[in-house]
Amino acid sequence: MSDSPLAAQVSGGSSSTSKISEAVIRIAGNSQDGIQSIGGFLARLAGRSEQDVMTFMTIPSTISGGPSIFQVRIGTGEVLTAGDEADVLLAFYQHSYEKHLDSLKEGGVVLYDSDHVEPNEAWMDMYHHVGVGITSLTIEAIGGTARDKGKNIFALGLIANTFGLDVDKLETLIRERFRGKPDSVITNALNAFHSGYKYELGDVLETYRFVDSESRTRDQLVMTGNEALGYGILAAGVRFGAGYPITPWSDIMELLRRELPKYGGTFVQCEDEIASVSAAIGASYAGRVAVTGSSGPGISLKTEALGWAVMAEMPLIMIDVQRGGPSTGMPTNVEQSDLFITCYGGHGDAPRVVIAPQNVEDCFSTAIEAVNIARNYNVPVIILTDQAIATRIEAFDEPDLENVCQDISPNFEAVAEHKPYDLSLESGTPQHLPPGTRIASGKYPVVTGLEHDEAGHPTASPKLHVDMTAKRRNKLRDLAKTLPKPDVYGPPEGNILLVGWGSTMGPIREAVDRARKAGDSISAIHIRHISPLPNGLEEIFAGFNHVFVVEMNDEGLYGYGQLATLLRSRYCDPKIRSITKTDGLTFKVKEILSRAQDLL
Repeated sequence: MSDSPLAAQVSGGSSSTSKISEAVIRIAGNSQDGIQSIGGFLARLAGRSEQDVMTFMTIPSTISGGPSIFQVRIGTGEVLTAGDEADVLLAFYQHSYEKHLDSLKEGGVVLYDSDHVEPNEAWMDMYHHVGVGITSLTIEAIGGTARDKGKNIFALGLIANTFGLDVDKLETLIRERFRGKPDSVITNALNAFHSGYKYELGDVLETYRFVDSESRTRDQLVMTGNEALGYGILAAGVRFGAGYPITPWSDIMELLRRELPKYGGTFVQCEDEIASVSAAIGASYAGRVAVTGSSGPGISLKTEALGWAVMAEMPLIMIDVQRGGPSTGMPTNVEQSDLFITCYGGHGDAPRVVIAPQNVEDCFSTAIEAVNIARNYNVPVIILTDQAIATRIEAFDEPDLENVCQDISPNFEAVAEHKPYDLSLESGTPQHLPPGTRIASGKYPVVTGLEHDEAGHPTASPKLHVDMTAKRRNKLRDLAKTLPKPDVYGPPEGNILLVGWGSTMGPIREAVDRARKAGDSISAIHIRHISPLPNGLEEIFAGFNHVFVVEMNDEGLYGYGQLATLLRSRYCDPKIRSITKTDGLTFKVKEILSRAQDLL
């Protein structure tokens, strides 16, 4: 957690300025108040100031809106989580104040809108209270009609003054945010910001300044996981996508619909999930890997067509942004409960590749890796991300785009002969020829969801079904041989090994750091390749007395989460056990350590 001196200001304040290396700020209000905008401004400012940043947010699932939070952790060093506890709580309403005070570290600062919040005397000694009439002061600054849309920017000014943030960069971000709006909107936003920044808090609150960050060799990008995935898909050369709106996948769909035409591509919003996956498969058959995506409910609908893509050995990218389930579940909360459906969903033996990016930066590179695997092995690849990564904002070094961007345009060069399902090849993965390619022999293959021979013609031959089933299975075994073993975070041997996947990487690594400082023997690995698993995991497990799999899904009928079940099935190792949760929130570091201690 933060080592800032904020907690020291419990009683009384001063006009002094203290240097801090990081701060955790939680903003609580209603979704209509622009809570996410404040956090987004702070996160993007950090990225442009050579600082590290990570965010966490909750939003209501109802159209009418409701209570919402945005937490941002800004640091001059590596930031792995959004923070277990906040240094500063900005509360807009009484419910924001009462519900989120327990998220504030003892001695932290609660900055509240005194027009709507009546502080509790019982908590005055525990937390440093600073009341500001945010709503009324916003009215004074920009007028009554805009107060509900301006108080968030006024509050941003208060935070900017408290932490000595770069005013010029924040002004630029505000102008960028409202680009295309009438000049009056931008003027009101800037007036609200400067009114908040210039508001005199007197000596009730100490001011803080971040210590200087180390100069970075490359420019930083600041974006969400959904944005990183979308741009990664573009960099990978994908030029066709199809989808249907669903939270939290829709952001990727909107990005691709906006950006693909700039590169000669197309995105189609179809009438339903089945049509979207079928359109994407058709585009892949036409010679270029295509993308579709959804969240859990939509993935359920896509599984029949996914089976066709497996049988036809068609390259395809499918993105699953997991959320709470089943059914419509908790659409704006995080969960990692789609692992089974992505690995095994559908009828028949239908092996497919599943990759889970571990942070926002990895979303970009995973998209490129997934496209290349789909092309090289003629297989559907599912990118299994989750709501926490999807909406989280992180800063990372700009990729070397000249080297990573690729062209996967179809090749129509004539061939003498072609068998798309040739059983004689060792790799078992001949490439499909795009329709229109001339085959000198005149023997043109077909593509079907029926079992088929080497040219794709339907067959009921028992032997061919055995051989083709083995072919589809074995190429994933071949892929597994090329996958790197996960790096061990910490010593390669010890008492406890924490195993994670997806968005749990940051909390797990911070838990390892904290536990090792306390003298505990603990390490961690993070598994990106879920299906197939990389070879050699059993060698890592052998170095530890306990293997605890940390994941956000239910422990199931037999006490094991979904990845833990898969690992126990693969390795038959009884020391593999589970740390799971289903509250729709990301893991806190203290939760992981407490649960690990309970298992011991």
